[in-house]
Amino acid sequence: MAALVRNLRVRNSLAPLLRSVLGDGLPSTVTRSTYALHRLGYATTAVGNTEDKQEIELYPQKQPQTQSLVPPGFNTPAIPAEGEGNDVSDASKDWSKSFYGLSDEAFPKETRDILLAPLDHMDIECKPDGMIYLPEIKYRRVLNKAFGPGGWGLAPRGETSVGPRTISREYALVCLGRLVSLARGESEYFDPSGLATAAESTKSNALMRCCKDLGIASELWDPRFIREFKKNYCEEVFVEYIPHKKKKKIWKRRDNPIEYPYARV
Repeated sequence: MAALVRNLRVRNSLAPLLRSVLGDGLPSTVTRSTYALHRLGYATTAVGNTEDKQEIELYPQKQPQTQSLVPPGFNTPAIPAEGEGNDVSDASKDWSKSFYGLSDEAFPKETRDILLAPLDHMDIECKPDGMIYLPEIKYRRVLNKAFGPGGWGLAPRGETSVGPRTISREYALVCLGRLVSLARGESEYFDPSGLATAAESTKSNALMRCCKDLGIASELWDPRFIREFKKNYCEEVFVEYIPHKKKKKIWKRRDNPIEYPYARV
């Protein structure tokens, strides 16, 4: 039955067909016809009546509205139709394997000035073994200042590699929707219970290595800068390791006091 039919004349000639479908439990041919139309999803309204026929108006029934369970203001993602969602743009944003935006163009001058700004000597720390470094939070502050909070992120690439004493994982630094750098973060652990902390340390280590490609704290990778900084701002002193009562020589900043577990001898 065509959905666009507006007026339908139900005649007695339809009675045998409707009777075979609906049975004889209905009192009249028109009633059977109306019931059949309702079964097909249509509503009927009588508009005329004669001795041997009744004219009815046919129109689709309104489907009952279902109440949405989605909270107001919450947009659910559309389900892609068959053949959709497999274009290049979707695949290019899979940061576990994508190189989208790598070396596409330079960042604006204002951003470059922030990334390439010289280090403040007061921000650099010195480890007891003489290695100088910039605390991780300082890298994050530079990235937030250059790209804004939410404008950058670290995406893991591949699985975590766990060795007898070390753990590592590769990460991608993504800024403003572009891949900027790849680096493998490493960390040591001494007990299986410390694997979770070591895994988080690999992320921090990878961040510092990725920032090298952006020019953040690039001085710390320059041997000449390292020698000059240690000469002017650090010193090597004899101390006693209090727990074991062992004497050793350590490096520290000149303006930092010797703290526990060390004591000057």
